[in-house]
Amino acid sequence: MKQAIARRLLSIGAVFLRPEEPFTWASGIKSPVYTDNRLILTAPEARSEVEAAMAETVKREFPEAQVLMGTATAGIAHAAIAAHLLGLPMGYVRSGSKDHGRQNRIEGKLNPGEKVVVIEDLISTGGSVITTVEALREAGAEVLGVVSIFTYNMARGKAALEESGVKAVSLTNLDALCETAAAEGYISQADIARVLKFRDNPSDESWMEAGK
Repeated sequence: MKQAIARRLLSIGAVFLRPEEPFTWASGIKSPVYTDNRLILTAPEARSEVEAAMAETVKREFPEAQVLMGTATAGIAHAAIAAHLLGLPMGYVRSGSKDHGRQNRIEGKLNPGEKVVVIEDLISTGGSVITTVEALREAGAEVLGVVSIFTYNMARGKAALEESGVKAVSLTNLDALCETAAAEGYISQADIARVLKFRDNPSDESWMEAGK
């Protein structure tokens, strides 16, 4: 599944590898990879494959799930589609409480004690999804874990999730993507080492010279 999903993401440009011309993240970090999983929603074949894999992963890894909760905003649509396929309720968690009305942070019905799986599109450092998990726990939910479409497999992110007691499962990851990208001719074999060096320490720009 990891290779199949990686191939789909590459084919629609949802994950884009460009080690020779790095992207600049909002944080200022130079990155050989850029991810925009919103493009999945505009590609029907990719969307069908990704959402079916999402639903199957929830069913396999978290069979006790009673509710799916998407992260705002990128995880909302994926949570809705996967929940539809599974016949489960869904909602989503805002990044902060509304400043009007009932001042909800969690949208959709959530009963204390319900078993929840969080749906996320991308995990890097893990910070945003951990914040979502904490909001659900504060509301009385039992968070079984997180299912994401893609993860960079960064050591910092894995450590943060483990420390927070969050089981996270991704449909594919940067390692699988690099292998698939090299096999499909998107990047060279030499580029893989550079991309993975970035993953291991994003703030160290020496990856740009590695393997040259």
